Amino acid sequence: MSLPNCPKCESEYVYQDQEMLICPECAHEWNPNEVTEEEDDTLILKDSNGTLLAEGDKVTLIKDLKVKGTSTVLKIGTKATIKRFVDGDHDIDCKVDGAGDMMLKSAFVKKA
Repeated sequence: MSLPNCPKCESEYVYQDQEMLICPECAHEWNPNEVTEEEDDTLILKDSNGTLLAEGDKVTLIKDLKVKGTSTVLKIGTKATIKRFVDGDHDIDCKVDGAGDMMLKSAFVKKA
């Protein structure tokens, strides 16, 4: 019997424990008989006020931010458009007005 790869990390070392499948590499457990939702892979991010953010949303900065490695400062109220969400410390990939593409933390923006 061939078991499917892990849906989280694509490991091939999946094993079965009763009805559950378990990945020893990332510890993900799932029931192969249940209908899986793709929502598990999407990131749920909130702005500084707790409002849910979505890709394509317009946001504004809530404080002045110094751009690392330059002398540029993004001023409070600067607008940006969210392109996508990513895992990591800087979790928003966006296009900032007047500064171009940049990674920002969701804690420093609010939905416009």
